[in-house]
Amino acid sequence: MNNIHETASISKLADIETSMRGSALYIGQQSFIDSFVKIKFVGGTENIWIGDNCYINSGCVLYSGNGIKIGNNVLIAANCTLSPVNHAISDKSRPIKLQGFQPSKGGITIEDDVWIGANTVILDGAFIPTGCVIGAGSLVKDKLEPYSVYAGNPLRLIKPR
Repeated sequence: MNNIHETASISKLADIETSMRGSALYIGQQSFIDSFVKIKFVGGTENIWIGDNCYINSGCVLYSGNGIKIGNNVLIAANCTLSPVNHAISDKSRPIKLQGFQPSKGGITIEDDVWIGANTVILDGAFIPTGCVIGAGSLVKDKLEPYSVYAGNPLRLIKPR
């Protein structure tokens, strides 16, 4: 069951699925989900939490997988993908599609006051602490340092914020 605060705003052109496995979506006060955002419950049974005063821009895709926790005052630019799930691939005798998923690396955590640039991909196990800025087109899969600017693929520290 989804829990969306009455002051949150979701574009009529956003596509938010309902979980068949009991996962839930929580959206906090004054948060905005823009057009063509896709929220898909797949790859696990964890929830998606979006805090207060967040903005998820057009074209973003959020998979529930092993869970997504987004803090308050987070900006996510257009066309970002948050994918806290990993397909199993080790059994060569079976198609990947039939192998299920690998164990969780902890889901995705994005703390407060974070800005994520356009076309960034965030994977299972990513921990983006308070005050980080992630440059456009980056790949994030590890734990970062707070109040820092990162960019690239591979991701590198650019400077403290």
